Amino acid sequence: MKIINAAQKIFAAILFLFCAAFVVQAQITAIRAGKIVDPETGAVSNNQVILIEDRNIKSIGADVKIPTGATVIDLSKQTVLPGLFDAHTHLCMNMQHKRHAGSYYFTTLRDSTGTRAIQGVANARSMLEHGFTTVRDVGNAANYADTDLRQAIEQELVPGPTIINAGRIIAPYGGQFQMQPDKRDLGNPEYLYADTRDELKKAVRENIHYGARVIKLVVDDQQYIYSTDDMKFVIEEARLAGLKVAAHCWTEKGARNAAEAGVDSIEHGVAMTNEILEIAKRNNVALVPTPFTETDAREGGNPGGNKEVDKRWFADPVSRAYKAGVTLVFGPDVIFSTKEYPRGRSSIETIDNWKEAGIPPLVILQALTTNAAKLLGVEKTRGFLRVGMRADIIAVKDNPLDKIETLKAVSFVMKNGRVFKQNSMIK
Repeated sequence: MKIINAAQKIFAAILFLFCAAFVVQAQITAIRAGKIVDPETGAVSNNQVILIEDRNIKSIGADVKIPTGATVIDLSKQTVLPGLFDAHTHLCMNMQHKRHAGSYYFTTLRDSTGTRAIQGVANARSMLEHGFTTVRDVGNAANYADTDLRQAIEQELVPGPTIINAGRIIAPYGGQFQMQPDKRDLGNPEYLYADTRDELKKAVRENIHYGARVIKLVVDDQQYIYSTDDMKFVIEEARLAGLKVAAHCWTEKGARNAAEAGVDSIEHGVAMTNEILEIAKRNNVALVPTPFTETDAREGGNPGGNKEVDKRWFADPVSRAYKAGVTLVFGPDVIFSTKEYPRGRSSIETIDNWKEAGIPPLVILQALTTNAAKLLGVEKTRGFLRVGMRADIIAVKDNPLDKIETLKAVSFVMKNGRVFKQNSMIK
């Protein structure tokens, strides 16, 4: 017994020394911020110090003392705010043949899961460089390349934002394709077709098993669509595993069903009437509207490729949703990448669409940060500059509440307390 007690004491001493060494080696970083913007309230604080210990914010204030030996980052001439969110992205997809109506076919046939994962690495890096520290990847990632990408970023094998990924999209038979009888497998691996309750349950569980962190439904891209009860069933099954549900809705009926079911978010929502918007507000359903970028238009991806299409599919529904008090979340659905317009640039430049739609800068900033954090379920750790939260921080030249387009030129990016970009150089 004495031998055991002695061994326990030795082990406890070694453990104490190890923990003490770890505490001593904890990385301390201090940011001198000229201005800090709180997106939730719109408050602006001047001449603040943000003290960061390892991954988390330890303290914030004008009187915070900087410890000896801390790494000091001077952002005293810049505006500092939480990292940005893109809540509707497809990192593991670079669509080509964009002038063809069946363009998803080409991506599925041409690009392997390995290729899609490599595309994801490049797109994830671009997103982080442009200030997006958290994204929700809503599918179209071949055979779970999005899970592989998320895990690689979490293991710090490659740089990228925190990812909430959907795995394979769940949809009625055919998904977003027009299937052919002699090519019945063409929709694999983009979709999990599910039309019965058993199939829906299996599809949700299969996604969870293979690493999905959110469930994505395509509600209404076929003549037969998911009913309100279908979606309530999926919501209940997803909730058992702590997952939320995003619903792609392109028609009025699909959006109505999704709003009545109480999904967490409606994606696109181009045909939402004022009545449906009221239902969405009542059921706390967020809207993630989709602007069509100038890049898309140049490449032929924008149906119609003109401002009238953009107005009908984005400016009109998003302005009505804002007036109705529906929660708005940023997620532009960018699926193209070029050398001139990498994924992060194409995504952030769509703030111009929001501005043209008459949405105030504070609401746009909330859509990019606090609203998105709550939708993605990470508001206890990300999306705010508060003590105890992850140090996901960006800096820009101007105050985005005065000049929202300043977000298109992020000069500093920190994720989890680590600097990834400073002075236009990624590290």
